[in-house]
Amino acid sequence: MTVREMLEQAELVNLSEFAAKSVHTRGRARPISPDTTRTEFQRDRDRVIHSKGFRRLQFKTQVFLAPEGDHYRTRLTHTLEVAQVARTIARGLRLNEDLTEAIALAHDLGHTPFGHIGERTLNELNPGGFKHYHQSLRMVDKLEGGQGLNLTWEVRNGIGNHSGSLQAASLEGRVVARSDRIAYINHDIDDAMRAGLLSADQLPQDAIAVLGQTHGERIDTMITDIIRNSQGRNEILSSPRVQEATDSMRAFLFEHVYQDSWRSEEEQKCDFILKRLFEYFSDAPERMPAEFLAIAREEGVPRAVTDFIASMTDRYAIRLFRQLFMPEAFAIL
Repeated sequence: MTVREMLEQAELVNLSEFAAKSVHTRGRARPISPDTTRTEFQRDRDRVIHSKGFRRLQFKTQVFLAPEGDHYRTRLTHTLEVAQVARTIARGLRLNEDLTEAIALAHDLGHTPFGHIGERTLNELNPGGFKHYHQSLRMVDKLEGGQGLNLTWEVRNGIGNHSGSLQAASLEGRVVARSDRIAYINHDIDDAMRAGLLSADQLPQDAIAVLGQTHGERIDTMITDIIRNSQGRNEILSSPRVQEATDSMRAFLFEHVYQDSWRSEEEQKCDFILKRLFEYFSDAPERMPAEFLAIAREEGVPRAVTDFIASMTDRYAIRLFRQLFMPEAFAIL
C-alpha cells in the first residue's frame, strides 16, 4: 500500500460523514496518473503554492494601496490568514483539511492590482464584466502556465463559489467562504487602527460585547461559534447572536474604512492608471506579452487586456504606467 493509499484510507475512517474524501473526487479535466505520496487535494494545494499567480499576491493590495509599512496586510497575507482560519474550522468539524487549504490558498488568485478598486474598474471596462472569483477560476483553468493548473472539480467549485450568493458544493468550500469573511473583518480593523483611521472606542460596542475586545478574542469567538453550531450537520452555521455581531462589524467597516472619504483621492489615481493601461493595450495589443496576445486572437482583445491587467501587481501596474506615459528623467549637460 502506498502512502497516498494509506492517507485515503485514513480519510475514510477518520473524517466526518459530511467531509469530502479525496478518493471520491470527481477528478480533473485532464486525467493524470496517481501520486504515490500525496492525495489529489494535496497535489492541488502544492500546484497552487508553486504557481506564479500565488507569488504575485505578495504585491497586491488588500485594503491599503501599495502599502509601504511592514505590517499591513497584502493579498498574500490575507490568503494565508484565510487558510489558517479555514483549517482550524475544518479540523474542528473533521472535514478535509487538504481540500480546505487548497481552496483557501487559491481563492484570490484572480484579484486585480489595487484590490477592489481594480475589480470595480475592470468590471466597468470589460464588456463581459469582471468578478475576482470568476477570474480566480480562470487563472487555474487557463491562464496559469498557459494551460491552467488542472485542479480537481472540488477545488475549482470552492474557488468559483467562495464569494457572492452561491454556495460551494462541499462543506470545505463553505468553510473557506466563512473564513474569508472572518479574516478580512478582523485584519482590516487591525490595519485601519494601525493606520490611525479607527480607534477601539469607535468600534460598534454591541458587536464588541459579543465578539470580544481584542483581535484574537474576536477571531476565536467566530471560529468557536461556527464549530459549535455546525457539529454533526451538513451545513456551516453561526449562531444568530454571533452572526448579527459579525454583520454589524462588516457594515461598520464598509461605512468607515472601505467607502470612507480618505480613500477617494487614491482610488481616483488607481482608477486612472488602470483605465489608461486598458486603453493603451486595447489599441496596441501586440505590445502585450505573448500569452495574452494569444488570448486576444482566441477570445478577443478586451478579454486579453482584462486578463493582462488583472494579473498585474500594484507595483508593476504603477511602473508600467510610468514607463508608457511619463518622460524619462535626463541629466542636463
